[in-house]
Amino acid sequence: MFLTTLPSTKTPISPKTLTIPLNFFFTHSSSDHLDQISIDNTPYWTKTIHHLCTRHRNVDQALHLLDHLCLRGYRPVPLNLTSIVHALCDSHRFDEAHHRFAHSIHSDYVPDQRTCNVIIARLLDSQTPHTTLNVLRLLSHLKPDFVASLVNYNRLMDQFCSLRRPSEAHTVLFDMMSRGHCPNAVSYTTLINGYCGIGELSHAHKVFDEMCERGVAPNSMTYSVLISGGLRKWDIRGAVEMMGKLWEAMKGEDDTLVKNAAFSNLIESMCREGYFQEVFGIAEDRPQGESVNDEFTYGQMIDSLCKAGRYHGASRIVYIMRRRGFIPRVTSYNCIVHGLSKEGEGGVMRAYQLLEEGIEFGYLLSEYTYKVLVEGLCQESDIDKARQVLQYMLRKERVDKTMLYNIYLRALCLANNTTELLNVLVSMLQTECQPDVITLNIVVNGFCKMGRVEEALKVLDDMMTGKSCAPNVVTFTTIINGLLNVGRTQEALYILQDVMPQKGFHPNVVTYNAVLRGLFKLDQGKQAMEIFNGMVTEGVAADSTTYTIIIDGLCESDQLEEAKRFWDDVIWPSQIHDNFVYAAIIKGICHSGNFDEACHFLYKLVDSGVSPNIFSYNIVIDTACKLGLKKEAYEVVREMKRNGLSPDSVTWRILD
Repeated sequence: MFLTTLPSTKTPISPKTLTIPLNFFFTHSSSDHLDQISIDNTPYWTKTIHHLCTRHRNVDQALHLLDHLCLRGYRPVPLNLTSIVHALCDSHRFDEAHHRFAHSIHSDYVPDQRTCNVIIARLLDSQTPHTTLNVLRLLSHLKPDFVASLVNYNRLMDQFCSLRRPSEAHTVLFDMMSRGHCPNAVSYTTLINGYCGIGELSHAHKVFDEMCERGVAPNSMTYSVLISGGLRKWDIRGAVEMMGKLWEAMKGEDDTLVKNAAFSNLIESMCREGYFQEVFGIAEDRPQGESVNDEFTYGQMIDSLCKAGRYHGASRIVYIMRRRGFIPRVTSYNCIVHGLSKEGEGGVMRAYQLLEEGIEFGYLLSEYTYKVLVEGLCQESDIDKARQVLQYMLRKERVDKTMLYNIYLRALCLANNTTELLNVLVSMLQTECQPDVITLNIVVNGFCKMGRVEEALKVLDDMMTGKSCAPNVVTFTTIINGLLNVGRTQEALYILQDVMPQKGFHPNVVTYNAVLRGLFKLDQGKQAMEIFNGMVTEGVAADSTTYTIIIDGLCESDQLEEAKRFWDDVIWPSQIHDNFVYAAIIKGICHSGNFDEACHFLYKLVDSGVSPNIFSYNIVIDTACKLGLKKEAYEVVREMKRNGLSPDSVTWRILD
């Protein structure tokens, strides 16, 4: 171990030469030539250890070398310890870094004060304040003249407060003062914030009073933190009083970063606690004056309101900004438009309005926000506005136009507008934007969902005859699903069994799942099982979705015994089953009115090492309640708890 055999300073050390292979530090190869390097060549060993830690990122080799050297009389220098600690922390081996530093202290090897503070600062990156504090106390005990830096003390206090342990942070403050440090505004503000964070507003004010008594002037952040605590505890009068002091403190503050942080914390707190009208009042009245940059204040208000889900309120801030000649940041503006687009009719129309207004100052949607907006407009059946959004996006430079059209086409499917689907395809060809297979798959899917299978088949025919891009498995799967949805079973099976193989396509498990689901919905269970057998013969592996569809289909067609045989003979031996499969078969058993058998199956799963989720238990509990077996239902709840699951709101609603 590091420094376990340091020679006593009273023992004379004679110069020695240590024989070590140079590439020992990298490969441990014993076949390389040996170089004679003096143990007293401290610069060489320091450089080697440092390079192992930084350039080669091999802290284990560095530790091995250092321990090897110490066994032969080498006395480490501060840079050795610093290199090792930094490398361990870079590797996220913080516990070992703490241990190494503590061990060096126990071994009576303590670097100078500056190096110790550098190491403590690095150890604080671990975010484990208790461990770091123990090392700090050990260092102070064995080296009484050592005093940690004020920055390190403040960071340590902040970490305790982050863990909601401000009383321990307070202890660190007392320790700091006992060692001659004078806490600054950061120290007290950190502690005040800690007490406010756990709702101890009275303790926070006591610390504030102590701060003033000791002659430490509160800064803007101090007042902002106290206001946050007051708002959290609904101390409106105290918050308003502190707010007046905050504006005064800001006007006399020189540090822009502190003022910005104080303002951000204030607005964030007000939005978090629901004081939105007060935020609008600050936006209109500007009580901070010129203390904080106006663009920064408005940007912070927009961001905080958006975090609180108040997108209409954020758009009001944009209106105030524009009235005063300011332009919002693109990211903030995009956040508002995105949020409004997901709020239904009122929101999506306001989002479209903001888009048109934003174009005046060069704003254009991000691709993801464009998707959300056109989908919202199509859901409201406002195709004209959705089409206009597409045209705005097509004007952007260096955009994937095909992708933009694909997003628009997918949104049109929500509006059930077949005419516009065809118009978009024509528009793409007229603008020399060639539709790709994704484009045509979207169109085919849209036609199928609208029940317009003939149009979908025409698109497929064009794809297969070379008039457009070639189809893929997704195209055929979509067509088959569409045909089955309208009851055209023979055509669907013809495409599956004849057309796809002729065109060189092999149906995958998703294709077969679509066929099985469609056949069971059409009460053609026998045909479905034949398709499943053919799927197995073709070497296509079934997945949990396949088995869920089959179990559901068999149970719905009153073939419970067949479903149980399928479970015993196929599903369980395959080891491919999940909670959906369990729920399907339990639901089938329960629908037959056999509560005891459902319980037996559920408990047998548990005994076999399977952990069904709460949905399976809720199905059994619901059946018990419908059969008037309340006592048995609560027994299932107790069994569920024994298996590590807690009842959810659905469970209690069933039992109520």
